[in-house]
Amino acid sequence: MRIVLGVGGGIAAYKAALLLRLFTEAGHDVTVVPTEASLRFVGVATWEALSGHPVTTTVFDAVETVNHVRLGHEADLVVVAPATADLLAKAATGQAPDLLTNTLLMARGPVVFAPAMHTEMWAHPATQANVALLRSRGAVVMEPGVGRLTGPDSGPGRLREPEEIFAAALAAARQEPAAASETGPAGPLAGRTVVISAGGTREPLDPVRFLGNRSSGKQGAALAETALAAGAQVRFVAAHMDVPPPPGAETTRVETALELRDAMLKAADGADVVIMSAAVADFRPAAASDTKIKKRDDGQDPVIELVRNPDILRELVVRRDEQRRADGALPDSGPLIVGFAAETGDAGSDVLAYGRHKLDRKGCDLLVLNRVGRNLVFGQDSTEVMFLTPGMDPAAPVPTLAGTKAEIAAGIIGRVAAALR
Repeated sequence: MRIVLGVGGGIAAYKAALLLRLFTEAGHDVTVVPTEASLRFVGVATWEALSGHPVTTTVFDAVETVNHVRLGHEADLVVVAPATADLLAKAATGQAPDLLTNTLLMARGPVVFAPAMHTEMWAHPATQANVALLRSRGAVVMEPGVGRLTGPDSGPGRLREPEEIFAAALAAARQEPAAASETGPAGPLAGRTVVISAGGTREPLDPVRFLGNRSSGKQGAALAETALAAGAQVRFVAAHMDVPPPPGAETTRVETALELRDAMLKAADGADVVIMSAAVADFRPAAASDTKIKKRDDGQDPVIELVRNPDILRELVVRRDEQRRADGALPDSGPLIVGFAAETGDAGSDVLAYGRHKLDRKGCDLLVLNRVGRNLVFGQDSTEVMFLTPGMDPAAPVPTLAGTKAEIAAGIIGRVAAALR
C-alpha cells in the first residue's frame, strides 16, 4: 500500500518516526511529507533514512513530477500525525501553503488525522468545528489521548500511541466503519478472537521452591494491548508476570506448564489467532515434595528427577491440522498459530539454525525468534526478533525487527492481520 505520512509541527512529531517504522515493517511504501515547522523537532535525514524516499516540504521541489498533484493522487492512504490545531484548520478550510496541505487537497483515498495539541486548543470551538467539518467530509479524526502534555499539564490532547494510529489507519484503508468510542475506527482485527499466552511457568519443587525462568510477561502484555487496540477480542492466559494483564482482556491465571496447556487448549476453541509467547518450562520435577526439602545432616544432596513437559505449541498445531482433515476444511481454516523461540546458540549451531529447526518441528505459521541470555530479552523493555515462516528460502535475508516490546508487538500483530486478510 502506498501511504503518505504527513507530520505536523508539534513536539509529538518524534512518535511519527515510530509510526513510520510500523508501516514500513508491515510492508507498506511510505512517503513522508513534513511541514516546515515539524523539521524543528525531527529532521529531514531521519525521515529519508526511515522511509527510503526523498523528503521535502515545498511544492517547488521535484516540479518535473508535479509532486503536489502526484502524491495525493497515487496515495492509497494519507495519515497526518501529529495533526496540530493549525493543520486541522488549514485542512478544513482548504488552504494549501505547502506540500502537505496540497497533498491533502489532492487525496482521493482515506485520510486519517491523529491530533496532538494542548487541551485548551483541542477544546476550543474553532478546533471542534474544524474537526466536525473534516469528519462530515469523510476524514477520520481520532480522539486525542488523555495524559501528560508538554510541561506539567495533563489532559486531552496527547498524541495517541503509534500502535493505535497504525491500527486506525489500516482500518480506514479497509474502509471499516468507525466505532462510536474514543478508540477511533474499528481495527484490522475487529471481530477476531486472539488467544495470547504470556509470562513464565513455575514448576513446584516443594511448598517454597520452584523451577522457573526469567520471563517478565512484558512481550505478551504488549501483544495483548496491541491486539485490543486493533479491535480483537483477547483471551489472555497469564503465567507468572512482572506486569499486570492489560485491561479489556479476558484473563486466565495459571502457574505450571500443565495448567497452561489445559487453559490454552480450551481458549483456542473457536479462536482466529493463537500466539504462544509464554516461556514454558521444558521440564518439571517428577514429584514435588509436600514439605520443604531440608539440608541433610549426613551431607547428602537431594537428587531431583525431571520429566518432560508437554509441547503445547506443537499440540495446538496438531489439533488444528487434525480438525482440518476431519472436517475436509480448507488448508487455511482454523486458527493462525504464532510461536516464540528463545535461543542462545552454542558450539554446535547458531540461534538462527536452532530457530529454523524449531519451526520445522512445531509446524506453526510464524515463529518469532529471540536470542536470549543474561540481560537479553527477559525483563528488558526492548528486544530484537527474527521472523521465520514455513517455506522460506534459506538463502534469503531473514526479516528482523528491533525496538521496544510495543514496537515488536505492533510488527507481529501487523503480520497477523495481513495474513488473515
